[in-house]
Amino acid sequence: MLITLFYFFIAIVVIQIFYYLGIFGKFAFGKPQEITPKNLPVSVIVCAKNEEENVKKFIPLLAEQDYPDFEIVLIDDASSDETLEAFEEFEKQYSNIRLVKVQNNEAFWGNKKYALTLGIKASRKDYLLFTDADCYPTSKHWITAMTSQFTMNKTIVLGYGGYEKIERSLLNKVIRFETVLTAVQYFSWAKIGLPYMGVGRNLAYKKEEFFNVNGFIDHIQVRSGDDDLFINQAAHKANTAISYNPESFTYSKPKETYGEWFTQKRRHTSTAEYYKFFDKMQLGLFFSTQLLFFLLVILLLAFQFQWIAVLAILATRYTVIWTVIGFSAGKLKENDLKIWFPIVEIVLIFTQINIFITNIFSKPVHWK
Repeated sequence: MLITLFYFFIAIVVIQIFYYLGIFGKFAFGKPQEITPKNLPVSVIVCAKNEEENVKKFIPLLAEQDYPDFEIVLIDDASSDETLEAFEEFEKQYSNIRLVKVQNNEAFWGNKKYALTLGIKASRKDYLLFTDADCYPTSKHWITAMTSQFTMNKTIVLGYGGYEKIERSLLNKVIRFETVLTAVQYFSWAKIGLPYMGVGRNLAYKKEEFFNVNGFIDHIQVRSGDDDLFINQAAHKANTAISYNPESFTYSKPKETYGEWFTQKRRHTSTAEYYKFFDKMQLGLFFSTQLLFFLLVILLLAFQFQWIAVLAILATRYTVIWTVIGFSAGKLKENDLKIWFPIVEIVLIFTQINIFITNIFSKPVHWK
């Protein structure tokens, strides 16, 4: 029995090394990305619901982008605070800001995809760049950096949306590490021609891509997924590029309690069940091998079975993964996370298990 488990353990580690070296290494060991300005006409789309404080801070950073041809489409999704009033002031202040006011619709009550659809239809530019109301770009060249990856064929660009660093916070390191790992996954799969998701905090595509798939209509009943479900449907090898130059990054404030972050991750995880079959399988295999790895290590060492070989395999696995994560974190300017990898990986694995079990018995709440 133990010999079977030992060989199974080896197979699990081989699968994980394949993921990290064979797939994630495509991003980790890739060359730094250069920016070649394209000066394409761009509509920056921001949808907000009850984000008064955030929009007051961050909309001016968008309006002050150093880019020759862009507008900002601000969408107020029936906010009950002063978000709409703040948007109206910005519309008066900046000539390139256009405001879309969304009234509650009985058929699409509280549905962000409905609000985004109205904003997209109201936009006047051919290229759309999305970010959230609580996000801000790292530089005045954010639009330039993101649009530089568009070509005649590449009409979808996946960007990186990180979270602010909070000193002496383990939760913050867990949140940021999970964000890095997620980005490494969707960047790497896109690089090998199998894009499966993107994040609405930093995402761009040509407007025609939206209409080619009839917008969000195929998953309009799913409250989340205006970013990842759309990309899962519309993106493919020929039309998708990635942007990882540091000037293309956006950041937002992370959750400050585990409960808030857990609720957020429940919403994100719940959309994965609507992914294409292959994408669900590769994600399921990746996360299941992570869990099985730890369970088998504990079991084999507890029985002291081939313990020297187990420790050698353990060391090999950590060396490979640490190297890939290290290079990836460096590209995403998250260098401080490298040393925390062994700890935060364990936290993430058991959080994923908790999310999976919790989502079975109750549905997460979406959009404000």
